[in-house]
Amino acid sequence: MASPWYQQTTEQVLEHLDSSPDGLNKADITARQERYGPNKIEGGKQKSKLAIFVAQFKDVMIAILAIAAAISFFVGEHTDAYVIIGIILGNAIIGYIQESRAEASIQKLQQMAAQHTMAVRNGTPTEIEASQLVPGDVVLLDAGDIVPADGRLLEISALKMEEAMLTGESHSMEKHTDPIEGEELLPGDQLNRAFKGTVVSNGSAKMVVTETGMNTEMGKIASLLEGESQQTPLQRRLQKFSKQLVIIVLAICVVIFAYGLYRGEQVLTIFLTALSLAVAALPEALPAVITIALANGAARMVKQQALIRRLPAVETLGSVTYICSDKTGTLTKNKMTVEKVWHPEGQEALLLHAFLLNNEIRFDENKKPMGDSTEIALVAYAFEKRVDKQQAEKEYPVVDKLPFDSERMRMSSLHQRDGKFLLLVKGAPGKIAEALSADYTDEKEKWLDTNREWAREGLRVLFFGYKWLDKQPEELDASLEAELEFLGMAGMIDPPREEVIEAIDLCKTAGIKPVMITGDQPLTAVAIAERLKLITNNEEKALTGADLNKLTDDELKAKVKHTAVYARVSPEQKLKIVKALQQNGEFVAMTGDGVNDAPSLKQADIGVAMGITGTDVAKETAHMILLDDNFATIVKAIKEGRRIYDNIRKFILYVLSCNLGEILVIFFAPILGLAIPLLPIHILWINLVTDGLPGLALASEPAEKNTMQRPPRRPDENLFAGGLVPRIVLTGVLMAIGAFILQFIAMKRDYDATLQQTMVFSMLSFVQLGNALVVRSLHTSLFKLPLFRNPFLVYTLIFSIGLQLLLIYTPFLQPVFKTAALSTEALWLTTIVSIGCIVSIESVKLLMKKLSNS
Repeated sequence: MASPWYQQTTEQVLEHLDSSPDGLNKADITARQERYGPNKIEGGKQKSKLAIFVAQFKDVMIAILAIAAAISFFVGEHTDAYVIIGIILGNAIIGYIQESRAEASIQKLQQMAAQHTMAVRNGTPTEIEASQLVPGDVVLLDAGDIVPADGRLLEISALKMEEAMLTGESHSMEKHTDPIEGEELLPGDQLNRAFKGTVVSNGSAKMVVTETGMNTEMGKIASLLEGESQQTPLQRRLQKFSKQLVIIVLAICVVIFAYGLYRGEQVLTIFLTALSLAVAALPEALPAVITIALANGAARMVKQQALIRRLPAVETLGSVTYICSDKTGTLTKNKMTVEKVWHPEGQEALLLHAFLLNNEIRFDENKKPMGDSTEIALVAYAFEKRVDKQQAEKEYPVVDKLPFDSERMRMSSLHQRDGKFLLLVKGAPGKIAEALSADYTDEKEKWLDTNREWAREGLRVLFFGYKWLDKQPEELDASLEAELEFLGMAGMIDPPREEVIEAIDLCKTAGIKPVMITGDQPLTAVAIAERLKLITNNEEKALTGADLNKLTDDELKAKVKHTAVYARVSPEQKLKIVKALQQNGEFVAMTGDGVNDAPSLKQADIGVAMGITGTDVAKETAHMILLDDNFATIVKAIKEGRRIYDNIRKFILYVLSCNLGEILVIFFAPILGLAIPLLPIHILWINLVTDGLPGLALASEPAEKNTMQRPPRRPDENLFAGGLVPRIVLTGVLMAIGAFILQFIAMKRDYDATLQQTMVFSMLSFVQLGNALVVRSLHTSLFKLPLFRNPFLVYTLIFSIGLQLLLIYTPFLQPVFKTAALSTEALWLTTIVSIGCIVSIESVKLLMKKLSNS
C-alpha cells in the first residue's frame, strides 16, 4: 500500500498519479472520468414521496386513532370520527414534510463545492466545471477561491487556508509543500494538502488533485450523514405507552362486554357501552395536545432566538444530560482578538503602525478587512487605538513586501520615511528572537519566557522587530531580516463569549454536563475551557484525536464519562464520542457550525446549529438553530423543553384519571346493585368536553419554579414515573366513589332514572373540569397557584361548564343527550358532591407529596 499523500514528495505524488506539473492530456481525462466518476457529493438512496407518506401511518398511536375513528363511526358519532381523521392526516402531513427535508443536508454540501475552477490541461490554464476534475488534474488556486477537490500542494506563494468549516481551527493555516512525517494525521495537520470546500485566504498555489467526489474529506462527511435519525425521548415513551394502552383498553372493553352478557344486558346496549368506553379510554386528543404544546413551545423559543426545525426537539431538550459543544463560534466569538501587548518604552506608536501596515490585508467595498484572521485582529487593535490607516500609509508608504513562508516563519515590509527606509518584521517568537541584534542577548530569554507564559494561557503570540536602512536595497530578501531592534509582542486568542460562563453554570445546576469538542490545539482548548469553568484548572488534560485512536470502544465509553475537553478531533471521532455517550445511556445535544459538525449533529439526540456563523449543511442537519449563536439560548430552550414535558405528563394524568373514573363507574355500578348511570352519548360527551379544550389549555401552563433545579429525567424514565400511576388510580377511584354516593342519594330521594343519570353525568363533567385545576401543578397546592396564571384554562373551564348546563336546561337538547332539567335541590347536591370530590383529589396530591419527601 502506498504511503499517504502528505508523506510523499511532490515528484512522488505526480508519478503515483501519472501526471505532471503541466497537467493531464485530454486523452487521459476521458478515461479517468469514466473510472472515478464526477467530482460531486452524492446523496444516499432516496425514498419515493409515496413511500415517505405511507410510512407516516405506521405509528402505534396512529393505529389507535384509526380504531377510535372506526368505533366513532360505528356508534354514530361522525363528528368525533372526522376530528380524529383530521388529526391523523395532520400528523402524516407534518411528518412527510419533515422527512422530505431530511436529505437537504447532502444537497447543501453539493452547493458548497466550487462550481468552476482553473485547471492546467495540456500545459494551458483552462476554466472548467469543478465536477469534471479527476485525480491527476493540476489546479491553480488564488486568494478567495474555494478548493474544488482534495489535493497535494505542488507550488505555493504565501499560501494560507481558512479550514474552520472542516477542521474547527479558528485561524488561517499556513501551508507548505514539504513531505510530512507521522501516521494517520488529521486533515488539520496535513499542511501540504488542500481540501474540498475550504477557502484560500491568502496567496496562491498549484495543486494536483488526489481525491474527488465522495472520496474527499467532505465526501466522507456526507457519507456519515446517511445514517438513521435518532428517535426523540418523547417518541420512545409514547410508543411504549401506546402499546400498553391498547392492550389495557381492549382488555377492559372485553371484560365489560362479557360481564354485561353474563348479567343479561341487551347485547346491542352493552356492546355500544363497551365501544363508547373504548373511545373514552383512548386519549385521541393526546397527539393533538402534544403537537400544539410543541408548536407553542417552538413559537415561544423563536422569540428567545432559538428556531426549532423539528417539533419533537422542543421536548428532547428537557431530557438532555450532555451538551457537546464546538469551541469556535459557539463557546467563543469566532473572531481572533488581540488580548495582550508588550513593547519597550517609547515604541507603542511604531508597534501600532506595524500592526496596521505589515500584513496582506485587503478591504472590500464595505471597508471590511479580508485575509488572515490573525492579521485582521492586529489591524482591528490598531484601529481601536485610533491609528488612521490613510495617515499611516502616508507617513510610512509601502515600498516592498517579503511574504510569510513556513521556513522563515516571518513576514517583512519595507517603508520609506524621511529619506530613509524602515524594515518592519513580524513572525514566530523564536524566529524573531534569533534575528535580533546582539544587544538583546540578555533580554531574549525573558521575552521568550513571556511568550511561553502567554502560550499557556492559550494565546497565539507574534514578535515584532524593525531596523532602519540608509538606502533602498536592490532586492528585499531574507538576508535583511537580521540585526533587528525589538519592537514588541502581541498575544491573540479567539475569546470566550461573556454570557457563556453563566450559561455553563446554569447547565451544571440543571444536572447537565457541558463538554467541549474542537479541532483546535489542546493548549488553546484547555485554556478556553478553564476560562469558561468547564474545568477547574489547566492540569486537566484535553483528550486528543491521537489519544482517541488508541482507545477501544469499551475504553472510550469509560473515558467519556470523565472528559470535558477534546482537541484535534476529526468528524469521525466527534461521531464516536456522541455514540459512546449515548451507549452510556446519556441524552446528548451537539452544537456546531461547520461542515465537520454535520454527522455528529445528526447522530445526537438533538443537534444545535449556529444561525449566524453556521454553514447551511449544519443548519439543515440540526434539530434547532440558534439565531443569535448564543450558547445561553440553549439553557432557555432546555427550560422550555422541561416545561413542555411536564405539561404533557399533566395532561396524561388528567385524561387517564378522568377516563378511569368513567370506566369504574360503568364496571362497578351493577356490582353495587345500581343501574348503569352513564349512557354511551354521555361518555362520548364527557370525553369530548374534558379531553378537548381543557387538555389543550394545560399545554400552555407556565413552567414551575423548580424546573431548572431538577436533574434531567433519567434516560429510561417512562411517562408514569414519579408516582403518576397511584395518582391516576386514586383520582379515578375518588371520582367513581363520588358518582356512586350521588347516585345512591338520588335513589333514596326517589329521583327517576333520567334524573339520576343527569346528576351523575353532570357531576363527572364538573369533577373532571375541577381536576384540570388540580393537575396544573404536580406538587404545588391548587390554592397556592394564581388563578389567572393560565387564563386560557380558566376561560375554557367556564365555557365547558356553560356547555354542560346547556345540555341540562335546553329543551331541544334534552332528548338528544338523554338529560333532564335538575331541580335546585338536585343541582346543589351535584355541586356539593363535585366540590367534595375535587377537594379529596387535591388532598391526595398533597399527601403523596408529603410521603415522597419523608
